[in-house]
Formats: sequence, structure tokens, C-alpha cells
Amino acid sequence: MRYDLVIFDNDGVLVDSEPISNTLLAAYLTELGHPTSYEESLHDYMGAAMHRVHDVVEERTGQRLPADFDDVFHARVFAAFQRELEPVPGAVQVLEKLAADGVPYCVASSGSHERIRVGHRKTGLDRWFDEDRVFSSQDVGRGKPAPDLFLYAAERMGVRPQKCVVVEDSPLGVRAANAAGMDVYGFTAMTPAARLVGATQLFSDLGELADLLV
Repeated sequence: MRYDLVIFDNDGVLVDSEPISNTLLAAYLTELGHPTSYEESLHDYMGAAMHRVHDVVEERTGQRLPADFDDVFHARVFAAFQRELEPVPGAVQVLEKLAADGVPYCVASSGSHERIRVGHRKTGLDRWFDEDRVFSSQDVGRGKPAPDLFLYAAERMGVRPQKCVVVEDSPLGVRAANAAGMDVYGFTAMTPAARLVGATQLFSDLGELADLLV
């Protein structure tokens, strides 16, 4: 393995949450008077921390979202996760392979620690991620596309950025990995390859990832 640490994004890479959360986000924004389609939600917010939703809406409309927006949205998302969430096909296999080979890995997500944990418990991925392997945008001042989260994860895991590879499915995540000086493998299962400009390599099947990293 040419890398000393594999850093996974969570939503859309390990858990198949992007269709659920973006459907609900588009519906909630529309309900609040900010008409948003599912496709627009994916384009504007996929891979971003919640503060980006607030920033974009205020920039475009001059209006602030309600103070309880995050709490209401997360309650809807977590309820849907309990009904529908599944691991991304291939996630279990790649984690098993990395663990068997003794390759260090972690997750660094724009989502909150609670969102990560809710998703991992529902999908059974929690067995692969103890607290020392879970990093959230909550841990740093700025979310993606700033490099802060990935740099923080590398520091906590004791690995130099140049020896890390990030697995991402969003343009914001690819930009963050580039800014951190890390290689980044762009996962194209939901995102057109053309939107992942800057990725070191592109792939479409998570089950093949471990072999690609060798």
C-alpha cells in the first residue's frame, strides 16, 4: 500500500445517505419558501456542512433560515435513516480488506458526530469505526472545501498529509483534499466524473477500491 492512511468521506461513500438527505433537504427548503429541486440540492449542498446551506440561502435571497432549521432537518433525516439507510455496496468489503491488511483508515465527514453515528449504527458499519477513527466538521472551524477537516484527521491519526489518500464523492470534498495536499480518489457512483475535477483517480465500484490503492 502506497498510503499510510485512507480517509473516507461518509455520506455517499460509506452510507447511501445522499438520496435520502437531499430529497428531504430540497423538500424542507421548498416548504420554507426557497424552491429547490433534488438535483439542485445535490449540486449545491452535497458534501457540505450545514452552515453552507444557511450561507447559500442568505446570499441568494437575503433571508435567514429559521433558528431551528438544523434540528428540524436532522430529526427528519434520522427518522428516514432508521427506515431506509443502507451501506454503500462494497463498503463492508473494502473495510474488511483494509482491516485484514492492517491499513489505517478513518472517516472525515461534513456531517455531525451524531449523524455519522446514527448512520453507522443503522448500517452496521459502527463495528469498523471506534471513536478514535471518526472526525466531523464539528471538530474544526471550517468545513469542506477548506482543508481543515482532512488535516485534522491526519494529525490525529499521526500521518503526514502527503501519505494520506481521501475517498470522496463530492466536488467540495475533492477541493478540500487538494488543498490539504492529499491524493484523492473520486467515487463516481452518484457524481458525474466531470464534476470531480482534481481527483487523482476516478472509480465507480467501492468494492474495487482496496485493489486500486495498492
